[in-house]
Amino acid sequence: MTTPKNAAHFPGAAGVNAHTIDHWIRNTARRTSKRVAIDYLDREVTYEELDVRSDGLAGELLARGLRRGDRVATLTGNTPEHVIVFFACAKAGLILLPLNWRLAAPELRFQLEDAEPSVFLVEPEYESLAAATAHAFEPLAPPYDRATAVTTTDVDADDPLLLIYTSGTTGRPKGALLTHANCFWTNLSFDLATGLTGDDVVLQVLPQFHCGGWNVQPLLAWWKGGRVVLERTFEPARVLSLVAEKRVTTLMGVPAVYLFLSHEPAFAEADLSSLRLAVVGGAPMPEELIRVWQERGVEIVQGYGLTEAAPNVLCLPPEDAMRKMGSAGKPYPYVEVRLGDESELQVRGPNVFPGYWRNPEATAAVLRDGWLHTGDVAEMDDEGCYRIRGRLKDMFISGGENVYPAEVESVLHEHASVADAAVVGVPDERWGEVGVAFVVAKEPVTDDALVEHCRDRLARYKVPKRIVLVDALPMSAMNKVLKDELRALLAHEEVTA
Repeated sequence: MTTPKNAAHFPGAAGVNAHTIDHWIRNTARRTSKRVAIDYLDREVTYEELDVRSDGLAGELLARGLRRGDRVATLTGNTPEHVIVFFACAKAGLILLPLNWRLAAPELRFQLEDAEPSVFLVEPEYESLAAATAHAFEPLAPPYDRATAVTTTDVDADDPLLLIYTSGTTGRPKGALLTHANCFWTNLSFDLATGLTGDDVVLQVLPQFHCGGWNVQPLLAWWKGGRVVLERTFEPARVLSLVAEKRVTTLMGVPAVYLFLSHEPAFAEADLSSLRLAVVGGAPMPEELIRVWQERGVEIVQGYGLTEAAPNVLCLPPEDAMRKMGSAGKPYPYVEVRLGDESELQVRGPNVFPGYWRNPEATAAVLRDGWLHTGDVAEMDDEGCYRIRGRLKDMFISGGENVYPAEVESVLHEHASVADAAVVGVPDERWGEVGVAFVVAKEPVTDDALVEHCRDRLARYKVPKRIVLVDALPMSAMNKVLKDELRALLAHEEVTA
């Protein structure tokens, strides 16, 4: 077997690749076979079962003619069967394409036609949606619980393991390929920065069609021999109950997850004594929300990442959460970052993806001179900590000055009446562009009060020209605000005015 450029092998073990994910479940199952790997709706799946069943599926897929590099598409919620498919793909050298069940059939059809999977596995709940794509599919859980054959396929560190399609907010979705090495190094760096042990209980609510649903805690837990409490969806009241019932020690979510939890009536009295660590990513966490969780005795690890970096890039440990409030921290181990033109954050390291699926133009646009160009604007302080100021495409220029919506949103979150906020730039005849703030209020508040709040804390050109009170902000499957929908709402107002 040819050794790829990013691979390493165990000394004296010819052909055993140290940076491939198939070994993780095999080694853990051998070490702790009867320990529970997955706790799913009170169904417990041991490491031995996970290893044996993924062996069986890997053997079955290879026996059906699939070959190294073929794609296996899935349309499912978070389930143990999906985890079995993941490890089967890792063992057989196949690429898992986890589809977003929140998409419409035409969107799914595009991704299926683009990726050309050899197999399309669908959970019963989503069969009607799968049928609407006009692509042949089969049940997610065929009888592969027996070990049909233990695969001996050579798998290299540079072999793709995951194909994750981006949200498509800037056009057609692009399929980001993540290799075994990408997953290996991002989990190793995450472990060195935050640490998990075999005694940890991870509550997993992120969807498995996102790379964070694998690479931010679950895969690391299965590498270490921990228990993953796997939830199909995020329900705030249930999450608070599960933390106490299952003695959850750590979880990961975007800021909206922690916001919704803090708004639950039971939050103030919820038993969070087992929760030693709460990991935050996906967007800057408002300072007031950090304080709310710290008052409940929960340590907050903030971070920054993106799918193309598998996803971990920056991390702020709990001891700096208050002192460096608003910062995303320093690079994870093995990750390099720098600020390029227009203060764009750029990333380099073994966690960075090799490119987009069948899209050399898009790949060339983001991978230049050995660096991943993130499209995010950041600043670095004198201690080497980075603060994400916003997206290059979200930034707007008002009266010749750059305005970063994330900064304005953070100020709005400080107001006692604000539950959530999002800011977008819109054309203005006098200033070029001005900000419009969409605000979800948790108690009655006037536009004037919010504008005055911003004037006391921001330069005049950063203060939103208009406040729009809404019942809720449009969210993606990862609970990120869909700002294109907010812009579309404003455009519709102009058309119908």
